[in-house]
Amino acid sequence: MQRIGHAVQRKVWSSAKYQGILPLMLINKMKIVLLTGMVLCGLVALYPKGTPAGSGPEYTSDDQLKFPEHYREWVYLTSGFDMSYNPAMNMDHHMFDNVFVNPEAYKTFVETGTWPDKTMLVLEARKAQSKGSINKAGNYQDGDVMGVEVHVKDEARFAGKWAFFGFDEAKTAKMVPTTASCYSCHAEHAAVDTTFVQFYPTLLPIAQAKGTLSPAYQKENGPKSPTTDDTAEKPKSQR
Repeated sequence: MQRIGHAVQRKVWSSAKYQGILPLMLINKMKIVLLTGMVLCGLVALYPKGTPAGSGPEYTSDDQLKFPEHYREWVYLTSGFDMSYNPAMNMDHHMFDNVFVNPEAYKTFVETGTWPDKTMLVLEARKAQSKGSINKAGNYQDGDVMGVEVHVKDEARFAGKWAFFGFDEAKTAKMVPTTASCYSCHAEHAAVDTTFVQFYPTLLPIAQAKGTLSPAYQKENGPKSPTTDDTAEKPKSQR
């Protein structure tokens, strides 16, 4: 039966009536292959392998930073609770903050212990709640975002290489003036490249191992001088 089928097929394709069908099918297949290749090439160009869309800083024509819409798809670094660098700060509510970084920057930090150009660190602030569902103690994060701050490294754009931007409900934000205290605070106390890596538990050991901790941080957090009790002669049983 298979042989008969082949014989019939050869007769059909060789007949004058169907001579134009095979070339036409081949041409259509070639068109489909070419179009598919063009689409795939376009997608690769738009979204390089391993790089989520919009993971680097983007600006408007008047130098405002565009809100990083997909930051929650980035690498999570840490969360803080009621943290403040100002001793006079007195809030009437509890707060959580969550920190994310773009994947390319995270990968480079793991490899080198420092941040590459185009790094974006996003701090997301959420109000803390204590009463809800079955919770009886402690706090959990509220669903509403109270604010977002972005710390951007763009060496060609900013004189100090880094800049801060604060977002509320807008999709763009102006750069925080360099006279703001956040710049001097980060310069004087940050563990790595003006960033508070000392509060990122998975990254601090990497910076320590790579030797990238800032001199200011090391001086501020160096080993304590031994006390009189530590240096006093102790009985052998206590040594």
